Amino acid sequence: MKATLTKLSSIVMALAMSHAATAETFTFTSNVDEKSDTLVLFKNDSNSSEFKTFDAKTSGQLSRALKANQFDGTYNTFVEVLAPNQLSYERVLIVGIGEDILDRPKLTKLGGNIAGKLNSKYITNVSVAAENFDASQASFLAHGINLRAYNFDKYKQEKNKEKAYTFDVADSSATQAAYATLEDIQSGIFLARDLTNEVPSELTPVDFAEQAKKLKKLGVKVKVLGPKEIKKLGMNALEGVGRGSKDGARLIVAHYDNSDSAPIAIAGKGITFDSGGYNIKTSEHIVRMKSDMAGAAAALGTVKALAEMKAKVNVVAVMGMAANMVSDTSQAPGDVIRTAEGLSVEITNTDAEGRLVLIDAMWYAREKFAPSVMVDIATLTGGKYRALGTELGGLFSADDALVQELTDASNLVNEPLWRLPLGYKDKLKSPIADLRNTGTGGPSATTAATFLQQFTGDTRWAHIDMAGNALVATAKDELAVGGTGYGVRLLTEWILNQHQTK
Repeated sequence: MKATLTKLSSIVMALAMSHAATAETFTFTSNVDEKSDTLVLFKNDSNSSEFKTFDAKTSGQLSRALKANQFDGTYNTFVEVLAPNQLSYERVLIVGIGEDILDRPKLTKLGGNIAGKLNSKYITNVSVAAENFDASQASFLAHGINLRAYNFDKYKQEKNKEKAYTFDVADSSATQAAYATLEDIQSGIFLARDLTNEVPSELTPVDFAEQAKKLKKLGVKVKVLGPKEIKKLGMNALEGVGRGSKDGARLIVAHYDNSDSAPIAIAGKGITFDSGGYNIKTSEHIVRMKSDMAGAAAALGTVKALAEMKAKVNVVAVMGMAANMVSDTSQAPGDVIRTAEGLSVEITNTDAEGRLVLIDAMWYAREKFAPSVMVDIATLTGGKYRALGTELGGLFSADDALVQELTDASNLVNEPLWRLPLGYKDKLKSPIADLRNTGTGGPSATTAATFLQQFTGDTRWAHIDMAGNALVATAKDELAVGGTGYGVRLLTEWILNQHQTK
């Protein structure tokens, strides 16, 4: 039976940024497609029956190619054979899978690297001989392929062309069912990637709000507060950051309620462009500051993924959105603002604005939704990047159980977290306000997290600092160049595992 999955492309086009990204199409069937231009075979010492079949058809050409390349079948190794003898394919890609059990993280990475090997525009149809994988394993291979194949080509003259993948599997129906949930998660990831990749002039807080409203068709309740409403509620921290831009700040609330349980709150930092304000950024890194809304993108992408799969959860994303710009109306270093929490904050650095939009968003989530647990996610500090680089997210919380839950989820989806300490509260003392927004010393990632901690009340809380995780300059494993959608897989996995009504 042939089961074609084409929903993903239409979802990306309709609900993400218009015609921004492309992805692949997948068919799960019980036969190897001999009309494809490319064949993918898997090999190790104990799993090579399909390889032997095709090797015999080529009179041993494939095995000779492996010997010439000293291929030993270890995990994530590849040999490409062009114009194989007596086969209709233009190329055969032989993939080493090793002898160890291939778990979700390894399969997803392997799928990504298969896509990386087959990224030529001349490759259009790929047949994957995956009969020796079970339904779950085959679906994660396809998941990795599609994540890596993502391409943001909105502004390119030459558009990326979709590739058609046909998977030969033992049980096509079971594989399709296993992939369906991953397809829903991909739609959230691609939304987050599209938003992160979009240029600053085309993704203001107003534009982000319009994208959020498109989730209404999935049953998500979306509310958008403008500057006057934000000011009226006392959210002067959020309002102040957006004051220097033409449109001002927005608070965007996306609530997916499909459970009787108390909501899980995700607060996302949404700085659509960060000039630094009067503490203006002066390095070449400013060009990447369009990605300073990646936390909000992850929050919205997570809600979208859960709504697509109709998960039995109650999740609300509260996103503080602003463009941190320089103008005669911008807040200045030395200003003091009163937060919705009631605490006053001295603005000692206008480039420490992310924590300001977050604290009012966190207050709103607590005040309006009384969540059972709250996680904020943000591209927050250079200190996190210097401490952990681009492959680990920083995790801060006083709740050991919550740390373990999030860490376990992160490892399953290749978005690993590393716990960093809270502390140095004394560094946040101000002579004229309750707090200052930057520390007078100490590790900056920790002082920033500790600043946020003052606005969590009694709610279980964790902070994820994803600085350095939002963009990649070089494709690797399942990550394509540009926005990564970091956080969508992590938060979705955590919510499904810990909070879904069974």
